Parts: sequence; structure tokens; C-alpha cells
Amino acid sequence: MNGPRVMPFLLAFLAVMLSALEPLPVRGAEVDDLVSRIQKAYEGITDMKGNFVQKNVIKDLNKVDTYTGEFFVKRPLKMKWVYKGKTAQDLLINHDTVLIYNKGDSQAYRSSFTKEAYGQTPVVLLTGMGNLRDEFLITGKNNILQLKPKKAMAGIISITVFVSETGFPISGFTIQDGRSNTVEIRLNNITINSGIKDSLFDLNLPKGVNVYEQPLP
Repeated sequence: MNGPRVMPFLLAFLAVMLSALEPLPVRGAEVDDLVSRIQKAYEGITDMKGNFVQKNVIKDLNKVDTYTGEFFVKRPLKMKWVYKGKTAQDLLINHDTVLIYNKGDSQAYRSSFTKEAYGQTPVVLLTGMGNLRDEFLITGKNNILQLKPKKAMAGIISITVFVSETGFPISGFTIQDGRSNTVEIRLNNITINSGIKDSLFDLNLPKGVNVYEQPLP
């Protein structure tokens, strides 16, 4: 979980954020209300963009790393995370391709996105190949939803979703792995349906970048 290269956790975040329209196995009026609020807000969303602050807490090393940047999402399966600063990095998904571009060392890592490869990870929810009912046990209270995977999922133990009182319904996530490490993601300045162009998710790289093909997980 070192550095911003935490792809399974980012995919988990995006999967939950874009899967809000899936039916959920909720119990209790408060949880049902929270889910309904999110589902209603997501109706009609085709794209979204905003800023994020990500904090990686590595328990074993007693280390905390913080990153900032922008994110862009366009349904059904286009997304881009732009990390700024000394650890500048782009993470892109464009349908059947995943690309991580490390700007500082002019290197990129590319792999295929397939149902078979990612069938046990939260990102599968983005493609309609699964839904939250199948993947998670869900509880919640006080504007917080707790999602626990029913089966092994990229080392993820739980995803906590923070629901906003006003504006965009989701203000952030905390994702925890089996070693009690966490990735905290807070969202702000979110804009929806701004007409994000497909070219933003272009996978072409600058000349001189070394591209390494990665085997399927």
C-alpha cells in the first residue's frame, strides 16, 4: 500500500461510487434512507469530476502519506485519476485497458481489463457483471455505510462510505485491508454531467515513455 500506487483500492472506491444504482441488501430504516438518497442522486449521471485528497495509513511502518489530485469518471467504464506533486501519476481505465503512468520516471504499466481477471474485485461492479447485493454485506448508521466483502476481494476487509447531508451525496471513503492499513479518500468540488470528452481518457503516452505489459492478476 505504499505510495499512490494502490490500484485495487482506487478501483474499489470507483466501483462503489458508480454502483450506487444497484439494488442493495439493506436492513433498517436509516440505512435504507441513506441508500435511497444516494440512488436518487445518481439517477441521470453520465459523468463526474472533482478533486480528492488521499491519505494512506501504513500501520506496520507507522507511516502516513498524503496525496492530492483530480478525478474524472464517465460511464460506463472510463476513468482517470491524476495525482499531482512529487509523485505525479495518472491512473486510467478505458473499457478493456488499465494504464498506470508514472510521470517522474517516464514509465507506464498496462494490462487488460477483463471479467475473468477482475471477477473478484470491486471494479467488476462498474461493468454490470456483478452488484453490491452479491459482493457485500451492508450495514450503517449516522450517515455512514459499512460494506464488507462476502468473499476475498483484493485484500480489502471493509469499505466505509460517508454520506453527505447536502450536495453530492458521497463525501468520501475509507478502505481497510487485512493488515489494518487504510486508504482514506475525501472528495470535493464535484461537478456532474459537464460533458467530459472521450479524448480525456486517451491511452496514448508521450514519446520516450517505457511501457511494461503486465500479466493479468
